[in-house]
Amino acid sequence: MAKTNVYKNPRGWIEVICGPMFAGKSEELWRKLNRLKYADIDYVLFKPQTDTRTKDEVVSRDGHRVKAITVKTSYDIINYIKKNKKNCHVVAIDEAQFFDNNLPDVCQYLADHKYNVYVVGLDTDFRGEPFAPMLKVMAFAEKIIKLNAICSVCGAPATRTQRIINNKPANYQDDIIQVGDNESYEARCRAHHIVIDKPKINSK
Repeated sequence: MAKTNVYKNPRGWIEVICGPMFAGKSEELWRKLNRLKYADIDYVLFKPQTDTRTKDEVVSRDGHRVKAITVKTSYDIINYIKKNKKNCHVVAIDEAQFFDNNLPDVCQYLADHKYNVYVVGLDTDFRGEPFAPMLKVMAFAEKIIKLNAICSVCGAPATRTQRIINNKPANYQDDIIQVGDNESYEARCRAHHIVIDKPKINSK
C-alpha cells in the first residue's frame, strides 16, 4: 500500500513555537526538522538579518546546528522559495519576533500555497508585551506550542524574558530590540519579572 505523507499532500498549515528566552524553542525546532530527514521531506530554514549571534545557521543551546538562509525582510522568504526551492514542502522561520509586520501575511501566503510553516520566536518582549508580528501569526496558526523556561530567581515556570542592564532591570523606555544572550537576559516568572517605570494598569 502506498505511503501517505501529510507533508506532501496538497495542503498547508502554520505551527508556532513560542515562549521566553531559554525555553528550548530552537531545540524543539531542531527536533521537528531532524525528524523530517527520516521521511525525506525537503525544508528550508530562514533567520532575520537582525540576529547577528550566528552567521547562516541556527544554533540551539544543546549544540545542534542547522543551516539557515539569512534574509532582510519577510518578503525575501517568498522570493527565495520561488527562485530556489520549488520542491520544498516545509518552511521554518527562526527568531520570528525580529521580522517586520509583513511576516503574518507571508506565513498566510505560504500556507495557502501548500507549504507547512514552522514559526519560532519570542511571543513577548522584555516589557512583557506581545511582539506584533508574532501575535498575528499566532492568530492565524493551526497549532501553537508555548514553552516555559525556569525562573532564574525562584525556579517556577518562567513565561517572561527579563532584560538586565548594568545588573539592574531595564527601563520601559529602552529600545525593544537588543540582540543578546545570557549576558543581558534571564528567564523570569510573572512574580519576578521587573520593568522599571512600566505604566500601571488602572482598575475601574
